[in-house]
Amino acid sequence: MTSETESDDERMRRLMKDRYERPLPKRFYATASIGPENEILLDGRAVKTPMKARLVLPTRKLAEAIAQEWQAQEQVINPGLMPLTKYANTAIDRAVSERDSVLSDFEKYAGSDLVCYRADKPPALVDMQALHWNPVIADAATHLGATFRTATGIVHVAQDAHATAAARAAAAALDPFRLTVLYNLTTLTGSALLSLMLVAGRASPEQGWAAAHVDEDYQIAEWGTDDEAMARRAARRMDHDALTGMLDLLAG
Repeated sequence: MTSETESDDERMRRLMKDRYERPLPKRFYATASIGPENEILLDGRAVKTPMKARLVLPTRKLAEAIAQEWQAQEQVINPGLMPLTKYANTAIDRAVSERDSVLSDFEKYAGSDLVCYRADKPPALVDMQALHWNPVIADAATHLGATFRTATGIVHVAQDAHATAAARAAAAALDPFRLTVLYNLTTLTGSALLSLMLVAGRASPEQGWAAAHVDEDYQIAEWGTDDEAMARRAARRMDHDALTGMLDLLAG
């Protein structure tokens, strides 16, 4: 159990520390900086992604934020506290070479989207889902020209192929960095349609978080929670904030 006075930031750092069982690499550099073409440098040497590509960012703002992540590391380098670096590596290493696979996975998420599966009781949960999820369905109709079916219960509802293809087309129009944000938001929230709204700026980060956590928030209100569950939620929040924050940084 943690102290009742432990802050959200402290809880996240503890969880990230516990997530890595093997020893973390020691910090080996004095200064993280930005080179030509918004490339991240450590003591003047280029940082490489896991696939050995140069860590070059599309905007100065994103490069500055990632350089700050590297500079903020102390005695060791903890990847769990460097979410922007993680997602930038993914964009460079995977969002181009594995683009078709990413888009296919995204389309599958759209075919079983969180917001399409509703509770039939209790009334308070039904109302909460409608409040947060009906606008997502309406957004898909307005901006994608796609009608997504909703149903009560957990039995799979087959969506029209046109609808899921429209969601995929919207994803396919994105550059590698925004596609990375979209895909990771989708896996985090369980909703491809909500994630499209977030990436397009048609929903705020707070609206997205609330919509993605309707069921969990209802359960917390009814039954409370425990320390482990709150630590997991804090970790999800850190990823959510990093991803939505990355969108602002990509705007230049």
